[in-house]
Amino acid sequence: MTRTLTSRTSWNDVYMQQEDSWDRDLLLDPAWEKQQRKTFTAWCNSHLRKAGTQIDNIEEDFRDGLKLMLLLEVISGERLAKPERGKMRVHKISNVNKALDFIAGKGVKLVSIGAEEIVDGNAKMTLGMIWTIILRFAIQDISVEETSAKEGLLLWCQRKTAPYKNVNIQNFHISWKDGLGFCALIHRHRPELIDYGKLRKDDPMTNLNTAFEVAEKYLDIPKMLDAEDIVNTLRPDEKAVMTYVSCYYHAFSGKQKAETAANRICKVLAVNQENEQLMEDYEKLASDLLEWIRRTVPWLENRAPENTMQAMQQKLEDFRDYRRQHKPPKVQEKCQLEINFNTLQTKLRLSNRPAFMPSEGKMVSDISNAWGGLEGAEKGYEEWLLNEIRRLERLDHLAEKFRQKAAIHEAWTHGKEEMLQHRDYETASLSEIKALLKKHEAFESDLAAHQDRVEQIAAIAQELNELDYYDSPSVNARCQRICDQWDGLGNMTQKRSEALQRTEKLLETIDQLYLEFAKRAAPFNNWMEGAMEDLQDTFIVHTIEEIQGLSTAHEQFKATLPEADKERQAILGIHNEIAKIVQTYHVNIAGSNPYTAIDPQEVNAKWDKVRQLVPQRDQALIEEHARQQNNERLRRQFANQANVIGPWIQTKMEEIGRISIEMHGTLEDQLTHLRQYEKNIVNYKPKIDQLEGDHQLIQEALIFDNKHTNYTMEHIRVGWEQLLTTIARTINEIENQILTRDAKGISQEQMNEFRASFNHFDRKRTGMMDAEDYKTCLISMGYSLGEAEFSRIMSIVDPNRMGVVTFQAFIDFMSRETADTDTADQVMASFKVLAGDKSYILADELRRELPPDQAEYCIARMAPYTGPDGAPGALDYMSFSTALYGESDL
Repeated sequence: MTRTLTSRTSWNDVYMQQEDSWDRDLLLDPAWEKQQRKTFTAWCNSHLRKAGTQIDNIEEDFRDGLKLMLLLEVISGERLAKPERGKMRVHKISNVNKALDFIAGKGVKLVSIGAEEIVDGNAKMTLGMIWTIILRFAIQDISVEETSAKEGLLLWCQRKTAPYKNVNIQNFHISWKDGLGFCALIHRHRPELIDYGKLRKDDPMTNLNTAFEVAEKYLDIPKMLDAEDIVNTLRPDEKAVMTYVSCYYHAFSGKQKAETAANRICKVLAVNQENEQLMEDYEKLASDLLEWIRRTVPWLENRAPENTMQAMQQKLEDFRDYRRQHKPPKVQEKCQLEINFNTLQTKLRLSNRPAFMPSEGKMVSDISNAWGGLEGAEKGYEEWLLNEIRRLERLDHLAEKFRQKAAIHEAWTHGKEEMLQHRDYETASLSEIKALLKKHEAFESDLAAHQDRVEQIAAIAQELNELDYYDSPSVNARCQRICDQWDGLGNMTQKRSEALQRTEKLLETIDQLYLEFAKRAAPFNNWMEGAMEDLQDTFIVHTIEEIQGLSTAHEQFKATLPEADKERQAILGIHNEIAKIVQTYHVNIAGSNPYTAIDPQEVNAKWDKVRQLVPQRDQALIEEHARQQNNERLRRQFANQANVIGPWIQTKMEEIGRISIEMHGTLEDQLTHLRQYEKNIVNYKPKIDQLEGDHQLIQEALIFDNKHTNYTMEHIRVGWEQLLTTIARTINEIENQILTRDAKGISQEQMNEFRASFNHFDRKRTGMMDAEDYKTCLISMGYSLGEAEFSRIMSIVDPNRMGVVTFQAFIDFMSRETADTDTADQVMASFKVLAGDKSYILADELRRELPPDQAEYCIARMAPYTGPDGAPGALDYMSFSTALYGESDL
């Protein structure tokens, strides 16, 4: 009885309609029928061997239906109805019908194929039935890039053989005649089995036999075709070729699954290895930076003063070298460290890994604190250097002033002790005694006039001691000698005065003119000595106003010179009158003026000296005035640049802040905009360097203040460093947002919506939301939040408990639950594929399926398997998979 089975629409209705007659005319071709018999028989035996049997004649051995049912059970993995064991025709028809019913139950249309034709040994119907089985169980499930069955198998062949020359698979007949297609499939998956380079297109017999023999020997694919049949047939049988090629597909599909599993593991391990390397790099960079800070801070905190100006200038130059050469690379390292940390945390979040916690003492906050300590020590060190230079400058000035005054005083006191100790009054006449008394009174007047100078010397010595002058011992010794000598002069003056007073009663007369000369000459002489001392006195000023004050005082002094000259003329007139009296009255005077050692020649000499020193003082004041004008020019030059650069830095900081908050264009547009800003900022560096040069000129000129600007070089340096750090950090934040967007599959519109929501609730415009604003934002987006749920969310977006939520944390949270990332379960399933469904895996299996470095990575970290079904050397891949993702996936 001819049987027609119709079930639900088949997977390949169109194809089967084309095959309804399944080339009845073609079966009349003996060559094609021979190919099909051999191919279908070999295909059936490749499955029946699993049940311990086989067929020899395809139309005879399926007639009783027993082996047909057995074949269907092997290839489907299902149990069919119990077969009839009788030898009668009815029993055979029943068995064949059970097989045909099973095929129809799989959604296959059997057109014009009935149990009677199979039982009668109809070769055409039997081959048609076997071809239907092959289509359903060997070819239907093949799927490649949304194509299936025959088209999927053809596309698979084309993809696999695409890289091979002389291979162009377009069908399942003449495209395979030269044998290169079969060889290319084998070489693509098992290149060690065939030396493809030695094959020739003009030798199809060798190519076909090579492929058939290798497939049978190494791939367990039976030889279903004969090379002679393929070569000698104008158009090889399509069904035979398709059946044989499907065996290649199934032979290699298992390996493809293993490759997919291995690729997944490799991907996960590569991410883990890259993250570990980033962690090691962060630890090393943090350790190096902290070690540099640890070595540098003690140097900056060292306040051991130097004794000389030159040594302190060298310390200042060393500090400049530190600021120009040593610190800038470390500023860049600190910025790079923060960027690396943020990038690492982003990658860990995107790959569903736990956050990275640096070693104790190496957190970003620890480095920031250490850096703050460094900058604090640096600022204090620079202030100390400048104060020390001022102190040494003051000390040098005071020491020189001390030496000058001491030398003048010592010159004045020279011979005074011998004079006071001279006992000339004992043998003097009355007039001489009176003269000695008057002379002593003049000396006392001179001594009193020198009291101020001695007090000045002592005051300068005291100030040098208070300022810790390095040569204070010698200053103190010299000052002590002067004071002791001064006390001795006072005592000796007192004693001589008493002696003269005792003999004063014996004296009656004294030359009034000598006395008047002495009295007027002594203060005038003292005035001239003071004037010479003042004219030769060194001065130190820091502003034009100060030098103008000195110049005004000097002009006032010059205005007194005419009056002084009159006094000099009067004193010289007294002396001239004495000479006139002596000449007139022939007075016998022995020696010089008994009342003073000052003579007209000395008065004239000192007066000439004063007149000589006045123009020298004029010249010194003019030169100092010019120097102060130059200093003022340097101040204005620095101020003009600083007053431009300071606001420029502040403006750029504000513009960068606006770019990071506002939504203008895509993230790539913002990144391009920021990089252009960074380029413009870097191009501004020559102006900073020029300002550094002007600042160095100011320091070399010992200029310590500048009323023309509120900006110091320290302000500019700190602002510049903050600007570079801010632009680099902002660029890194945009890059991380791009990385998050691409990894999470977030569209630009979604990213803009996230940014708009964030900006709306960022009420303080700081680029961060506090906890209350963030909670309000979530509620506005439809979240129903209790305290526990909100605390859980905050622990995700604010793991450091800072009380704020950054935009990066915000978009991470918004996209984290929909992210398509690898999980511990997926990795575990991949290891299970490699292990052949075992609960453990062997080292040899890892080395066979994974690249060498990643295989050894797994072996080194997997714990031994402790289950009861373990083999020697078994490794626990389950605990290893969960460990890759931290406790969150356990």
